Amino acid sequence: MQIKNKTVVRSMDLLNLFLTHSKLNINDMVRLSGIPKTSVNRMIGSLEEMGFLNKDQDGYYSLGLLFLQFGHLVAERLDIRQISLNVMQRLRDDLEEAVHLAVRDGYSSMYIEKLDTDHPVRLFTQIGRKAPLYAGASSRIILAFMPEEEREAYLNQVELVPIGVGTITNKQELLEALETTRRTGYSFSRSELENYTAELSAPIFDHSGKMVAGLSIAGLEVRFGEEQLPELIRKVKQAAHEISLKLGYSAS
Repeated sequence: MQIKNKTVVRSMDLLNLFLTHSKLNINDMVRLSGIPKTSVNRMIGSLEEMGFLNKDQDGYYSLGLLFLQFGHLVAERLDIRQISLNVMQRLRDDLEEAVHLAVRDGYSSMYIEKLDTDHPVRLFTQIGRKAPLYAGASSRIILAFMPEEEREAYLNQVELVPIGVGTITNKQELLEALETTRRTGYSFSRSELENYTAELSAPIFDHSGKMVAGLSIAGLEVRFGEEQLPELIRKVKQAAHEISLKLGYSAS
């Protein structure tokens, strides 16, 4: 097993606090992280010196511009975002639902692109948001098309914790949902990550036939009725296939 450097791990714990907080002072970080104040002071000093954090005149820290530079580089190098964008825009304009592009990040899915709608009531989702692979259509499409050994290893160790009222918490039910997803080529979820919402996702494959991302639409559950679903499924699958072709995928 790989041995992780304790200081690096703790420094990442501090930086992760800024995923949900725009500004924090030393006492906030001590309280939220549970790390001793002397250790926090030492690590924060190093992170500030390296440009990972900025400190204002009131003693509050925020993420430094270095993250912005890294963020631009990562975004530029994720070619799938640029390749997918036009297709995502057309899908959003056609269906008038939020469109997401999600990839696997360890045992989670993560949104790497999102196009919102003009609806007055919208979903609270954002680029960088993660979800466990068992919950939500974007996650489950990734889990369904993962290599079989990796999928089985994940299913053997994961605890199915409820997140929304519709989260699948029964292993047999999850296995059946994954089999249905592989057979039909799409995944659909209701109230799994947020109550009263729905998400419909289809897989994107690269030139080697490997699934590399999930394309999804998401919105309020009432807009995903049984009458609308067949057409929504057709259009999401079609858009995902179009992106796959742009990545060099060939079904033959």
